[in-house]
Amino acid sequence: MTLLLPLVRRNREPTRLCVVAPSLDILGGQAVQAARLLEHLRTLPGLHVDLLPVNPRLPGPLRRLQAIKYLRTIVTSIRYFASLFRNVRRYDVLHVFSASYVSFLLAPLPAMIVGRLFGKRVVLNYHSGEAEDHLTRWRRTAVPAMRLAHDIIVPSDYLVAVFARFGLRARAIPNFVDVGTLPYRERESLRPQFMANRNLEPLYNVGCAIRAFALVQAELRDASLTVAGFGRERRKLESLVRELGLRNVSFVGRVPPERMGALYDAADIYINSSNIDNMPLSILDAFATGVPVVTTDPGGIPYVVRDGENGMLVRCGDHEALAAAALRLLRQPAFARRIAAQARLDCLQHYVWPAVAAQWMELYAGSVIRAVVISDRPQVVEVGQV
Repeated sequence: MTLLLPLVRRNREPTRLCVVAPSLDILGGQAVQAARLLEHLRTLPGLHVDLLPVNPRLPGPLRRLQAIKYLRTIVTSIRYFASLFRNVRRYDVLHVFSASYVSFLLAPLPAMIVGRLFGKRVVLNYHSGEAEDHLTRWRRTAVPAMRLAHDIIVPSDYLVAVFARFGLRARAIPNFVDVGTLPYRERESLRPQFMANRNLEPLYNVGCAIRAFALVQAELRDASLTVAGFGRERRKLESLVRELGLRNVSFVGRVPPERMGALYDAADIYINSSNIDNMPLSILDAFATGVPVVTTDPGGIPYVVRDGENGMLVRCGDHEALAAAALRLLRQPAFARRIAAQARLDCLQHYVWPAVAAQWMELYAGSVIRAVVISDRPQVVEVGQV
């Protein structure tokens, strides 16, 4: 039996929650986590939930403007700002997803300002592993701006500590995965079939993973690597593959969430070599699907991956150590099975909806007039999209 905290106002109507976040038109960790959160929040009692996308589509022929660089930002921002002023007044709580730098200025900051103007409760849900650099460089603007939020929620204790250094109080509620939608497979022994699933941007340093894979393939000629994701470094990374003379490397580009399960199922080792990070959904998905994880150790990753227990952890930028960790998993199948089993257990205990639902409800209960405890099955709240 699960206790749920339905949120009701004095007039007994459901609490109206507006999630301000990127839609899945932008494939990335924030959009995926926002979609997952929306789906589950909509099953909770006493809560009416809508999405207000920070990347709204323009109607009809005007949509062509969103294909033009720079102009896309201008016209999308105008429509987004108009949507905020038109819709925010209808809600009790704004749950605002946030990244860093310019993205913070364009999306979460306007939502927080408008929310405050209309007297709404504002929850800032900050996800970026670049938080420390963001707050350091923009201390005079970003730190005061974040104080517009009544609550700051982050996915890991790593970011709680970062925010505390700038005098900002944050609370950690972890990201979560939908294990029921991901194929789990116990791997008796590992094949040298690798997968990387990060956008092809400098902070994720996918080149380090490719160099590590080159060392593996030097020993295991049939090794393969699937690189899922998109970004400005794709051509550079493809050139690196050619320069290293690698075989069996596939760049598959953008992969929608519903197709990611098949990629995890086909892989036997997940490799991540980011330089800056927080709590990657891709690592949690690997945990859920039984794929052993080999990763570098930036930011919040050591709060999730424990070296030699539920994954393999090496220093940032050390492709030789990354390759050595992967080869150890391939050579020691019993060890690899223990790693994957512990990762799956950790996922089921900490990174699934039942583990975080009460934390979200407790948060929202503190954002409205009162909460009442009920039990058993949640009712489905019928809502639409803003």
